[in-house]
Amino acid sequence: MKSIIAANHSPIPSELETLLKDRTNSTQFPTFLGIVLEEVRQDYARMRLRYRPELDQAAGLVHAGAIVSLIDSVVVTAILSGINQVPDRLLTIDIHTHFLAGVAKEDIIAEAEVRHRGRKIVFLNVEVSTPSGILVADSSLSYKVVYPR
Repeated sequence: MKSIIAANHSPIPSELETLLKDRTNSTQFPTFLGIVLEEVRQDYARMRLRYRPELDQAAGLVHAGAIVSLIDSVVVTAILSGINQVPDRLLTIDIHTHFLAGVAKEDIIAEAEVRHRGRKIVFLNVEVSTPSGILVADSSLSYKVVYPR
């Protein structure tokens, strides 16, 4: 998978950026997990999952479910950063994730990029890494965008 680089994506209007940050900060599950939006651009988003011990599995590593929840959250913002009409729903069709390294007692950062945007289906790639640069996981996803009738 090609490395995701924020600079390859155009800035979005500041009103849209504020709206997406407010949306992330007010969504219950990502807020409960400790996910924060760090950057959003056209077809790109970066979020951080702040480490806390409650996210650990029995071996002391961040639970895979927490990592996938971060992945599933960051793609929604990437999708919304590039649409003109607010959808009724965004539905996960498929998530395929490779876990490449465990992570212990450290934040994780997910970067999502829209790879292809169809009329109703969006394909995305995500890379998850630690602030120290360890690649933890990569993922490819597809989402269905449902617009109002």
